[in-house]
Amino acid sequence: MDRKFVNVILLGFAFMFVFTAFQTMGNIEKTVLDSITSDDPSFQGDGYTSLAVIYAVLAICNWLAPSIISVTGSKVAMIVGAITYSLFIASFLTPKTWLLYVASVVVGAGAAVIWTGQGSYLILNSDSQTISRNSGIFWAMLQCSMFFGNTFVYFVFQGKTHIDEETRTLVFLVLLGVSAVGIVFLLILRPTNSTNAAEVEAQAPLPSENGPLHALKRAFALFTTQEMLLLSCTFLYTGVELSFFSGVYSPSIGFTQQLGEQAKQLVGMSGIFIGLGEVIGGALFGILGKKTIKWGRDPIVIMGFIIHILSFFLIFLNLPNAAPLGNTNDEAFITSSAYLAILCSFLLGFADSCYNTQIYSIIGGIFPEDSAPAFALFKFTQSLAAAACFFYSSHVGLHVQLAILVVTAIIGTITFCMVEWRSKAKQETGYNGEIGTSCAEPSGKPE
Repeated sequence: MDRKFVNVILLGFAFMFVFTAFQTMGNIEKTVLDSITSDDPSFQGDGYTSLAVIYAVLAICNWLAPSIISVTGSKVAMIVGAITYSLFIASFLTPKTWLLYVASVVVGAGAAVIWTGQGSYLILNSDSQTISRNSGIFWAMLQCSMFFGNTFVYFVFQGKTHIDEETRTLVFLVLLGVSAVGIVFLLILRPTNSTNAAEVEAQAPLPSENGPLHALKRAFALFTTQEMLLLSCTFLYTGVELSFFSGVYSPSIGFTQQLGEQAKQLVGMSGIFIGLGEVIGGALFGILGKKTIKWGRDPIVIMGFIIHILSFFLIFLNLPNAAPLGNTNDEAFITSSAYLAILCSFLLGFADSCYNTQIYSIIGGIFPEDSAPAFALFKFTQSLAAAACFFYSSHVGLHVQLAILVVTAIIGTITFCMVEWRSKAKQETGYNGEIGTSCAEPSGKPE
């Protein structure tokens, strides 16, 4: 394996461990915080609100992330971001309402930096022939985090209708240790063995005349291109469905009393199967990387759309409308089935991988010289939608949330296909310019 591919594997391991900790926390946060409130009525922290704060801060800070990376380089930025995830998990060891929300702000800022750095570093270690493969492999490794973390939670929560303090502390300490392992992998990431000036600049701090202010200007300019505006609709949809599968759906299963005493245990099982779907999807599209370049990215995204719509319909039938809001004995349209609920978890994960692997691929293909601002804009738009969804998740029922998902899925899929078809048309007609450089400054080549 060449150095670039080894870097992609190391990056995948780093994010797998960091997000084994964080995604597991996100999946169980609502359930755990409700148990903390039962033990200590003075604690008023809410899981949905915490996640909303995280994604709102992430959205805002994404505008600054390219500037930060222009000063620190991708590797340092990712390390700093990963540390904030560990601090967030550590805050649960001493549950305080104010500390929960302060930690949520901190990890939101860190998330903007780590994800923008990751996108830039992945493209730095890829080319037009390997970007689909590398995106698929990275995504599969990343989503193993859902599998491993929630398998642990499934066994720890087994037989419990209330998550006691001893159990919570054990979970938090294990997840904190796992996140530390991820930081170690980030520390051993190696610079790309390349003489390309653009790649060297992406790995190291830039001169002041090409640094933070210039990066911020590039992000604003890139946001106004037609391709980015269209893709923003797709990014918005991924934010809506991200909030649903990562923080709403699994707790909704746990709150559905019609599922019996196993309901709380199914929260972990749901996370396992979401992760399993993500891993299978990412691995499949990584193996088929060269084929997707030949066939196009649109068939995979359309497949993801069909699977998502099917899963939304099954969830509509299987869970009661009040499920996201807390424990409920309400009945759904059919007798609530644990097997059907877990099947939908798998479908949600697999379809999400369809969208995200192809988004990574299309950004790398269309904006190869603007990777940091392009990924910052992706995460800004996605996080803005996720934050909004977590805010309303505490106030509206399941049916309204599913309706929003369907509408945004239709719009996001159409706009993605429009960009993909335009990209293929330009390639077929021998267009030599970069689609994403229409906002380049007249004075020279964009970074």
